[in-house]
Amino acid sequence: MSNTPDIAGHYTKGDLFDRLQAALREDGVDPDNPSVATLAPYDQFHGRGLEVTEEIAETLTVTPDDHLLDIGSGIGGPARYMAARFGCRVTGIDLTEEFCAVARRLTVLLGLEARVDFHQGNALAMPFDDAGFAGAYSMNVSMNIADKGAFYGEIHRVLKPGGWLMLSEIALGPGGDPGGGPDYPTPWAATAASSFLVTPQQTKEGLKAAGFADIRLRETREEALAFGARSRELVERGEKPPHRAVQLVHGAAAAVMAANTARAFADAAILPVEVHCRKPA
Repeated sequence: MSNTPDIAGHYTKGDLFDRLQAALREDGVDPDNPSVATLAPYDQFHGRGLEVTEEIAETLTVTPDDHLLDIGSGIGGPARYMAARFGCRVTGIDLTEEFCAVARRLTVLLGLEARVDFHQGNALAMPFDDAGFAGAYSMNVSMNIADKGAFYGEIHRVLKPGGWLMLSEIALGPGGDPGGGPDYPTPWAATAASSFLVTPQQTKEGLKAAGFADIRLRETREEALAFGARSRELVERGEKPPHRAVQLVHGAAAAVMAANTARAFADAAILPVEVHCRKPA
């Protein structure tokens, strides 16, 4: 998410809901009666998909009274997963209007609209009151945001004192520093002009400067490489990979994007990271 006009355009073609319904039919799923599980290959639009969402959820303590914020919510998979798992409320915000529209339709189909809602908006100026959320998470979003300080500061503003933040992001690795990074296109950017990668250390420093504490960062490159290997084995056997969201969103360009990302992971030009921190009470 960013105020750069071409960011949303990278993710939208105008027929996403129809393409998703067709993909579900091909899987043998009634598109009018999906479940959190049958949507998971398509609605978890971030690295390793549902696997990462489940990993993050395992680290959280969430009660049904909590209200969570999903920043860069895409078509709503993680928000619906969190609401179904914890019984909590989740609000999502995303720059791409088509993502929000599809997210709302899917949420109604799953009967979760009383607990999950979505707003189209910019992560640097969120339409939410101060100190309104018990926790927030963001998955593969900050790569599109140049002003990381404003991003972290806005999240800090909307969290309650003591509220937590989880980030699952792509960072610039030693193989891509200085001035390096992946070949483009990637799932998050068509060119380097809309990709704003920083190192893990810069991520930690930015969060600290925004007022966050208890910052813990974990690199997950080995997990990403293993997930990629398992996915390739499935495809070689004629099966579908567990994560098909990139193909759904980007169509024919997805193969090149996936290859560029896999090569960058292998070369350590980029590093997947998970960050947990907290707004001081």
